[in-house]
Amino acid sequence: MIGRPEIVCICGSARFMTQMREANRELTFAGVIVVAPSEADESPTPEQKAVLDALHLRKIDLADRVLVVNPGGYVGESTRREIDYARAAGKPVSLTEPG
Repeated sequence: MIGRPEIVCICGSARFMTQMREANRELTFAGVIVVAPSEADESPTPEQKAVLDALHLRKIDLADRVLVVNPGGYVGESTRREIDYARAAGKPVSLTEPG
């Protein structure tokens, strides 16, 4: 591997955690550094969700590009906000399915 590996931030709805894990695994084996949403066993409190949302925007800041995992073309409100944030920061955004 020459130089720094690409860094990709995965975004998507928590309902697609299985698919995001699959994307993480595929990218990692392709030599990519992956930053992904945090996982929790239970739903976060509103305060915890605010912390997680802000933290995920910082993960986007670290990334070279963003991959949105969106089975069936679904993009929720939080993911849409992350896409808008990434594009405003000049980060390329791709989706696993046309939205």
